[in-house]
Amino acid sequence: MQGTGLIKFLVVVVTIACLYSLSFTFVTRKVERDAAAYAQGDMAKEKAYLDSMAGEVVYNLGVAKYTYREAKGQEIALGLDLKGGMNVTMEVSLQELVRNLANNPKDENFNKALENANIQSRSSQNNYVSLFVDEFQKLSPNVSLAGFFATKDNAAYVNANSSNAEVASFLQREAGNAIDNSFKVLRTRIDKFGVASPNIQLQQGTNRILIELPGVNDEDRVRKLLQGSAKLEFWETYDNMEIYPMLENVNSALASTVRETKKETATTADSAAADSTDAGLLAALGAGQDSTATDSSESQLALQNPLFNVLRPATGLGPNNQPMLAPGPIVGYAQLRDTAKVNDFLADPAVQQIIPANVKLLWSVKPSPRTPEQLELYAVKPTGVEAGPVLAGNVITDAKDDFDPQSNSPMVTMYMNSEGAREWRRITASASADPNNKRAIAIVLDGVVYSAPTVQGEIPNGVSQITGNFTIEDTKDLANVLKAGRLPTTAKIVEEAIVGPTLGQAAIDAGINSAIIGLAIVLIFMIFYYNRGGWVANIAVIFNVFFLMGVMASLNAVLTLPGIAGIVLTLGTAVDANVLIYERIREELSIGKSIRQAIADGYKHAMPSILDSQITTFLVGVILFFFGSGPILGFATTLMIGIITSLFTAIFITRIIFDWMLNKGWNIKVSYPWSANTLQNANFAFVQNRKKIYLASALFIVIGFIVIFVKGFSLGVDFQGGRTYTVRYDQAIDLEEVRENLNETFGLTTEVKIYGADNQIRVTTTYHIDDTDDAADAEVLAKLNEGLSKIDGNSYEILSSQKVGPTIANDIKSRAVYAGIFSVLVIALYILIRFHKWQYSLAAAIPTIHDALVILILFSLLDGIVPFSLDIDQHFVAAILTVIAYSVNDTVVVFDRLREYLGMPRRKNEYIGDTVNLAINRTLSRTIVTSLTVIFVMAILFIFGGEVIRGFSFAILVGIVVATYSSVCLAAPLIVDLQGKKPVDATAPDAESKAKLNPVKA
Repeated sequence: MQGTGLIKFLVVVVTIACLYSLSFTFVTRKVERDAAAYAQGDMAKEKAYLDSMAGEVVYNLGVAKYTYREAKGQEIALGLDLKGGMNVTMEVSLQELVRNLANNPKDENFNKALENANIQSRSSQNNYVSLFVDEFQKLSPNVSLAGFFATKDNAAYVNANSSNAEVASFLQREAGNAIDNSFKVLRTRIDKFGVASPNIQLQQGTNRILIELPGVNDEDRVRKLLQGSAKLEFWETYDNMEIYPMLENVNSALASTVRETKKETATTADSAAADSTDAGLLAALGAGQDSTATDSSESQLALQNPLFNVLRPATGLGPNNQPMLAPGPIVGYAQLRDTAKVNDFLADPAVQQIIPANVKLLWSVKPSPRTPEQLELYAVKPTGVEAGPVLAGNVITDAKDDFDPQSNSPMVTMYMNSEGAREWRRITASASADPNNKRAIAIVLDGVVYSAPTVQGEIPNGVSQITGNFTIEDTKDLANVLKAGRLPTTAKIVEEAIVGPTLGQAAIDAGINSAIIGLAIVLIFMIFYYNRGGWVANIAVIFNVFFLMGVMASLNAVLTLPGIAGIVLTLGTAVDANVLIYERIREELSIGKSIRQAIADGYKHAMPSILDSQITTFLVGVILFFFGSGPILGFATTLMIGIITSLFTAIFITRIIFDWMLNKGWNIKVSYPWSANTLQNANFAFVQNRKKIYLASALFIVIGFIVIFVKGFSLGVDFQGGRTYTVRYDQAIDLEEVRENLNETFGLTTEVKIYGADNQIRVTTTYHIDDTDDAADAEVLAKLNEGLSKIDGNSYEILSSQKVGPTIANDIKSRAVYAGIFSVLVIALYILIRFHKWQYSLAAAIPTIHDALVILILFSLLDGIVPFSLDIDQHFVAAILTVIAYSVNDTVVVFDRLREYLGMPRRKNEYIGDTVNLAINRTLSRTIVTSLTVIFVMAILFIFGGEVIRGFSFAILVGIVVATYSSVCLAAPLIVDLQGKKPVDATAPDAESKAKLNPVKA
């Protein structure tokens, strides 16, 4: 094999890269095991331990050092279904935005248009602004929208003469700004929440934001945090020199408390405190301590100066390099891990008596680039109405990131309305009155300081330039923060899923068990069937799993339960390339070639089929990635990465091993005597019996449509909307009794199904389906508990919950339909490009549609009969698309062999049915072996994978069987009927036919 040295080098580089990426996961797991051992089950102590380790170096590679926080960001993140936590979809209220931009008009048609657009948005793919404009023009055809939106605040964009189209463009822009700003605000709030590995995504083209919070167990706090309105404020500030004496008093008070509780150190502490002077404190604390200080000295400092041990005063070097208090509103710095302790100190009742009512201490929103492990503490002055900010953010009309024309450095330009400009003139004049002591104004959003620029002079016109040591990203963020006050709208939770940690651990166990057993089955089968060649393939499979996990870690991909299913499926399909190669090697050996030549030709002739089959599957993975959401993204990511790593290991690593074995003179075998001729001489009459097969399939589909029409489907909550709860009782229950109790409580039909073992059920209700607020959530949960508790003497636990609004459900259904249609079209287009004949595209498309219909029919037919859920949901869509990909994977292998045969001169004048039949039979061994490996692993996933994805694995399991049938019995035979019975010259398709009409035996 040419390029062996380069391939070996590439394998080594990829292996080292994967080891590096995976090593972070092992490091963080060790820190977390140490935390658990230290806490002994006390979650507060465990969290405190991990917080204390956040900035500590836990991974030293010599050339690079990583703190626990940095290592945590590099590990393989677990999704909610594996770790437990909360998944919410926020929807920005564009109805509220449009109404506010028009100053809340009382016009009946205007408000009716808003309401109609809101209703239509639940079922329409058009955006809200377009729906509103269309509705308003219907209700008031002769009224201009400019009359509502030509206000003082909007004067820069809309005037009385603006057309409806111009107003619509303005509203679209403002809607986009509102969504982007909401995203920024939510991201900051989540960062403050302190969740490990959170995920927040703006769903492009919509007004929705997807948020995943692994490990969260305080759902009420999350809802309150996410749904609060953004509160932008401007605060006057104190100078550090004004606040330091107060902090000294706080420190002394805390030290007294410590001395009272630690009598044994009273003498030492008292004497040290008596000897301390301001200069001494500044020298010891402000200038910073030697990092090599002993533990005893650090402990002594903590006793003498509890506050200053965790909050370093803001100091600098004055004349003669002596430490002095730094001017400005920053009064201290604290390590990220110590901010909670500082907050606890400041909340102490004794300390609260020391801090004046007109002093407010606020943290910065994030560390500065110069001190990435520290937050700044600001002191602001409540001088506004009701001891609040000096100015509210609703006076902002616009803000944009810009560049200073003199220094060309990034800055922010801020615009205010006339009312704000008047107040701003007064505020800035006061702040800059003393030329030797100019004050800063703090820009605060949601209680944290984003910036505190020093006022250089009076600003008379409400247009301000905010400059500083900004990056371009900083100015973009600050401009968005300022515009949050300009765009008064709210974001509400419209979809929610809560997974308890118990269910999460069960999902982990189920996923790992299925992956391990599936791997073992594949490895054993390959050795059992392919002899020494099976060992080679197994080495490639093991490398494949290792590379797959390494790549996922390097990409920071989130591992979900469907993602584990993707890994298990990859194990089954990973051997597909090896099977194709081995079957070709066996064919080459059967015609008398040497083992070296047979291996070379086997790889050469199998390559087109390998690439075609894997590319089609990869394309479906791409479609799933773009149309799916949540856990389905994890499945799509795993599937795509798995295909790439499978190709690399199956083609290159196995070839390197074979070359090494050949050079060593080893006896290479790719079969046992009993398996050497399995299906080698198959001669089944697939083409001759094709019409009987067509009839059987058509009859099944017709009957299936009747079943669907009569029985319908069981739609999952993500397709119909509503709320779903997973409940586990301590003892066995009567399912019908639970259903009757809940029907009576909710006053409508409630879906109750057995959900796995251990007396688990799943309850789905559409009660308050249109209400997504907290009050509705609480009412539904209360009624659920009322109905569940009617079974006396049997306690229960709600393991997880999910909420989906009707708008989200409709959107998910639409995306699912588009994904299916788009998959078939993309695959058909690829086959057209590869085979240059529309007949091949159509012959591949028809069986894929057939397979999807068969699975739909089976899900309708078997729902309620089999003892597990067969809901139509996002997981089902992923399964359908996977089956479509597998079906085409099988089909293109036959097509590739058919193309190869048609290129042979001796088959140019042969009846095409004979050639098609021969191609099917010659690839039958590969088709059966590959299908069996996938069936093995999917059966393991179905049995051991857990209830969460049992319907998903069942769909793929059945789909593989159906896809194998359709690729063999439908796809290739259709070529005969679509192309006609004439012989086909592969090099001259339009040549006159000279074939015999009677079939010739293959």
